Amino acid sequence: MISIEQIKQLRDETGVSPVEIKKALDASNGDIQKAKEILRANGAIKAGKKAGKETTNGIVDFYVHPNAKTGVLLELRCETDFVAKSPEFKNLAHEICLQIAALNPETVEALLIQPWMKDESKTIKGLAEETTAKVGENIEVERFVRYEI
Repeated sequence: MISIEQIKQLRDETGVSPVEIKKALDASNGDIQKAKEILRANGAIKAGKKAGKETTNGIVDFYVHPNAKTGVLLELRCETDFVAKSPEFKNLAHEICLQIAALNPETVEALLIQPWMKDESKTIKGLAEETTAKVGENIEVERFVRYEI
């Protein structure tokens, strides 16, 4: 039997809709870890379907390290202004800025394949795919620049 507490827990951890969470829990016979894997796989599938959609909106985000010697500007794109204003999208932009500041990738392609510094089991591309699954839109790192003194 799937409990409301399990659904709430996964909702808090993943941001995925309760309906999708219930399906994943049913498929995993109530196993939270297996349900997370199912949700992650479904997110990657959804991200793949969204990949061809045009990204004409987005935000420019920034990060300046507290020592004021390293800074990042990032252009992160999505399909609609609505998603560009969402907390999930803004959080993704911030996490990518932190990644760029810390690990100094040379290109967008190099950035996307880097393990995420907060959870090395995920790449930056995987992190973007998770956000795509949550917000339902294609997300692209358009460009970035990193400054260092």
